[in-house]
Amino acid sequence: MKPINTRKLIVVGDKVLIKPVEGDEKTSTGLYLPPGVQEKEKVQSGYVVKTGPGYAIANPIEDEPWKESKDLVKYIPLQAQEGDLAIFLKRDSYEIEYEKEKYVIVSHTSILMLIRDDMMFV
Repeated sequence: MKPINTRKLIVVGDKVLIKPVEGDEKTSTGLYLPPGVQEKEKVQSGYVVKTGPGYAIANPIEDEPWKESKDLVKYIPLQAQEGDLAIFLKRDSYEIEYEKEKYVIVSHTSILMLIRDDMMFV
């Protein structure tokens, strides 16, 4: 996986930016699969490139109006982290192209499983 400059990218809310792993074009016996078969797959996998801040939660209503108001948004963080291998529902993903590379944006709720190998990127 070639690293990209993600400083310009801001992923919002509970969304996750994923670099998809291309599926096998042939079976274990050596038969080549046509693109139509690969497109019918219901799940896909890919590496998490960047995540949004999480699920926004409401600030509690202050009973004391003279207190300094803090309009800072608070978030419940996502489980997905950069570098995780994510297995997600393909039908819930949105394909985009950035710097001539294919990516998908997936809601965190569409991720079925994460595989995290802390030693993978050391």
